[in-house]
Amino acid sequence: MQISVSTVGRALSNDPRISLATRKRVADVASELGYVANRAAQMMRGASSQLVGLLIPDIRNGFYSTAAHALSKCLEAGGYQLMLCETDDDRVVECRHLRELSSASASGVIVVPSAKPMAESVRLLASMRSIQLLRKNASLGEQSFAIDDSRAIHLATQHLLGLGHERIGYIGGSPNLSTGAARLQGFRDALRGTKAARLACEEVGPPSSSEVGRSALRRLLALPAPPTAIVLGSVQITYGVLEEAHESAIAVPRDLSIVGFSDELSFRWWGPGLTTLALPVSELATACGLWFLHQLKTKNPVYAPYSSISAAQLVIRGSTRAMEEVDRSRTSVQRASGGPAARRARKLSP
Repeated sequence: MQISVSTVGRALSNDPRISLATRKRVADVASELGYVANRAAQMMRGASSQLVGLLIPDIRNGFYSTAAHALSKCLEAGGYQLMLCETDDDRVVECRHLRELSSASASGVIVVPSAKPMAESVRLLASMRSIQLLRKNASLGEQSFAIDDSRAIHLATQHLLGLGHERIGYIGGSPNLSTGAARLQGFRDALRGTKAARLACEEVGPPSSSEVGRSALRRLLALPAPPTAIVLGSVQITYGVLEEAHESAIAVPRDLSIVGFSDELSFRWWGPGLTTLALPVSELATACGLWFLHQLKTKNPVYAPYSSISAAQLVIRGSTRAMEEVDRSRTSVQRASGGPAARRARKLSP
């Protein structure tokens, strides 16, 4: 090949100082010879591995699995391997994963942070190239890729106000997380100055899950003056609310208008079709991956504040209806059944 041993070593380590053409030639010959790089030896020499860690709360959540898939494809194309780490929003588990990634000389970390990372986690992330995704914690720096959560929920709430709803409920995750706080604020901002602000009801607090959505919906509908419409602040909560609505035979949108969170494929087929917020998670994750690749391949990356915010879109389907139409529908149902007086008479007749 007429290439020095040191150049071959750098090429096999994917050193950005070696041209792409040379790296490809070396890789082709290495493949023909069946060569496999000894990562342990490389790390002993102080070299970074080609691993990039991704810390997410729960891979079962379609929100995060979509992001993980997009990041994996993007980083793989750039010569890096994504290592997935689940934290379950537990800051102790989060710290343990960061220790392991640091020990493995990971090239960098993409993190969906917990509500309050440990001091050790803050130090570890400061020692590695890192970027925050979807959530943001001020203690972890000023570089992030996220969705405009406040604006998204504001948009959903305005939609219901425009349909004439005044008793509007909100079910969301923990306000201790940046996403939970922003979504709740978006709901409140949309209602400010309206009659609906006085009549609104909120269910927030524990980590998002389908069971949280189910139990929260039951509590809201048990109120003396239950909401006629609800806005949902997470994917898992949306699944739970839809399950509860189905099992409780709640007529949507006649009995309750619903605006979901995220546009999962099944949401399009549910009942009358779910009005929901479509989130550009895949596109956002890809943009994050490309930006991070540039940082990884830059010898002296810039650590200046950087923030990329993507907008959600409201997709209107059949799960929301104007109050005027709801009232007409209810009147028609009552007439068809003979009204309250007729129903009482039928019950009393032998």
